[in-house]
Amino acid sequence: WGAGYADIIKENKLFEQYYQELKIVPEGEWEQFMEAMREPLPATIRITGYKSHAKEILHCLKEKYFKEIQDLEVDGQKIEAPQPLSWYPDELAWHTNMSRKILRKSPLLEKFHQFLVSETESGNISRQEAVSMIPPLLLKIEPHHKILDMCAAPGSKTAQLIEMLHSDMDIPFPEGLVIANDVDNKRCYLLVHQAKRLNSPCIMVVNHDASNIPRLQIDCDGKKDILFYDRILCDVPCSGDGTMRKNIDVWKKWTTSNSLHLHGLQMRIAVRGVEQLAVGGRMVYSTCSLNPIEDEAVIASLLEKSEGALELADVASEVSGLKWMPGVTSWKLMTKTGEWYTNWSEVPQNRHTQIRPTMFPPTDPEKLKEMKLERCMRILPHHQNTGGFFVAVLVKKAPMPWNRCHPKVQYEWLNKTCKPAAEAEKTPAETADEAVEAAMKDKPKDLEASRESTVKQDGVCGPPPSKKMKLFGFKEDPFVFLSEDDPVFPPIQKFYNLAPNFPKLNVLTRTHEGKKRNLYMVSKELRNVLLNNSERMKVINTGVKVWSRNNDGEQFGCAFRLAQEGIYTLYPYINARIITVSVEDIKVLLTQENPFLSKLEAQSHAQAKQLGMGSIVLRYEPDPKNQDAPQCPIELCGWRGKTSIRAFVPKNERFHYLRMLGVEVFREKRQDDRSKAKAEGEEGGGAPDSMTMETEVDGEQSVAPPKADTEKLKQQSS
Repeated sequence: WGAGYADIIKENKLFEQYYQELKIVPEGEWEQFMEAMREPLPATIRITGYKSHAKEILHCLKEKYFKEIQDLEVDGQKIEAPQPLSWYPDELAWHTNMSRKILRKSPLLEKFHQFLVSETESGNISRQEAVSMIPPLLLKIEPHHKILDMCAAPGSKTAQLIEMLHSDMDIPFPEGLVIANDVDNKRCYLLVHQAKRLNSPCIMVVNHDASNIPRLQIDCDGKKDILFYDRILCDVPCSGDGTMRKNIDVWKKWTTSNSLHLHGLQMRIAVRGVEQLAVGGRMVYSTCSLNPIEDEAVIASLLEKSEGALELADVASEVSGLKWMPGVTSWKLMTKTGEWYTNWSEVPQNRHTQIRPTMFPPTDPEKLKEMKLERCMRILPHHQNTGGFFVAVLVKKAPMPWNRCHPKVQYEWLNKTCKPAAEAEKTPAETADEAVEAAMKDKPKDLEASRESTVKQDGVCGPPPSKKMKLFGFKEDPFVFLSEDDPVFPPIQKFYNLAPNFPKLNVLTRTHEGKKRNLYMVSKELRNVLLNNSERMKVINTGVKVWSRNNDGEQFGCAFRLAQEGIYTLYPYINARIITVSVEDIKVLLTQENPFLSKLEAQSHAQAKQLGMGSIVLRYEPDPKNQDAPQCPIELCGWRGKTSIRAFVPKNERFHYLRMLGVEVFREKRQDDRSKAKAEGEEGGGAPDSMTMETEVDGEQSVAPPKADTEKLKQQSS
């Protein structure tokens, strides 16, 4: 057991033979390319741009953590000062020359590592590979866009999409939405974890096969309409040979068969994506593979099928500072046994199932020139010390050819089930939906037969055969929207003095029966999608929690306390139960267990005394005259007890706010320190998990409170 795993030898002769022949690496750079591929991938981080705290975190990183690590030497390697990625806006993305392994293992970097872990959990930082940040940037997202992420797990790009949607923090509910999909039920929960960190009411996670993701309906001015997306991110499954620097298994497992097997799936996903894209919309197709079979071959085939409906956008100016290679216009295929094919006519009959015509470049030089494949971008590892990546931006100019005959031919087989009078009053989409439902109820077998016969007619564009939605994985609780006159609202409305424009219809719960434990909020657009497609799609998660049931609160006038996750969404509508606090007040609240009201400064103390017991909002307003204090507003949830006050803030967020206020937060890992802290804790007032905080509050050293259990909290509150 002590020997560990044998080192993987970073060599693959087939890989070298294949890519040298394809000439995707510029002449004279092959050795540099291979050398870079064998080096560990450097750590990169991205600061969550939409949060008002971004500038504060950036200041904290530059002035404190980066300065502390830049002169260190670890395992004989000198740590260089982290540098901003030149092509990422506002210095919000940084890279270092440290690998993830060094960052995790070195005691000298422990403080910096803890900072990264804690801020990542709070959603203020994302540890994401540099090239992975490119596709969302190229989508050019605006707050009103409806966005689909087709293969979203593990969710770092999805997080970027959400950030861009919320670029204006003053708008709690942007008009747009993000639907994040993944085929793997278990990976969907990883996606939920990533998205939840950002506390957005505009994200929905669904579980479908991307190549067959259902077309959704929405209500538009009282009529049923199809939801077309303004932006689609199509980051397809791939062989991953661009990730060899971090996934060293790929060295051993790489073969040309991987690309041949995946090409068909990548084509189907891309086709499904452009079908659901709105005219004028933009789809970004990306892979972490360098292979033209997975890259240019898919794009060329898609452009050919579109008959002019799609075009490649020239996006070089949108990522200035990024070094990339233009897409290739000629490539060959190689089997794992080393046989080469330059076009479809050379492929023997017995290979026709593995090798398809769409894998080869177009044979017509004019067509090839019109495609402008050189607008595709291939990022090579040795140019800017990154992973390998491919990205192409497609713009939709017109409906796809196979969708253009909608609705005429598709509804001929439905005429018998539609009444003429009803047809005159309704849109084609409504008529078709009602006809399908009627036909399904009466004669489902006849309908299927008629559908199949329509599809089989040569040269006729008809609907595909219907597929029943397969339900697999964990069965989710329902999403139940509350009505405006729900009895849960009057006490909440009165207690928090909610604004008259508070959108009650956007509030949902996860149970049909019994007491509602938590209340969530979604945007108006997501509500529209949920209400019209509950049978069409499997929703894993949506909504941000805004209230949690607290039965003790009932005696104070409201059974629901505010939840920290949803406070930035809810705060614009709250007009009562607000205490304005200072920097010193926040330090007291976040470092002491249950401070007495008298510990607050005079103004905050006076406001707190005027409020009855129950849930409160603690609001900090920045002072432009005091540049040393945080220059962004802070809202914390709290509880006003009989004689004390408490902040209801998760541990990682506590650490985040304390860092913003200049408090040093550090967890000692050594065993003797842990025992010492435990002993101090038994004597009273010890720090949780050996977490030390170097700050003085009211003249004495303080520590963050451990998470009190509910019973203890109830006693202290009352």
